[in-house]
Amino acid sequence: MRALVDMNDAQIEALDHLAKRVRQSRASLIRAAIDDYLDRHHRVQVEDGFGLWGEGKVDGLTYQEKVRSEW
Repeated sequence: MRALVDMNDAQIEALDHLAKRVRQSRASLIRAAIDDYLDRHHRVQVEDGFGLWGEGKVDGLTYQEKVRSEW
């Protein structure tokens, strides 16, 4: 699928310089940048899931021992 992206002259120039240096196409670099952006934002969502304990800062091992002591 194709997408139209508006970039300023400085971005295009920097992108073309990088493309020439790493011997990849401009489109390849843009796809890689999009993948990186999406990976980082997905990672943030995953990391946020680990923070569901809230601000209580409960130590995982302490919590585990407390719950197991109830058995």
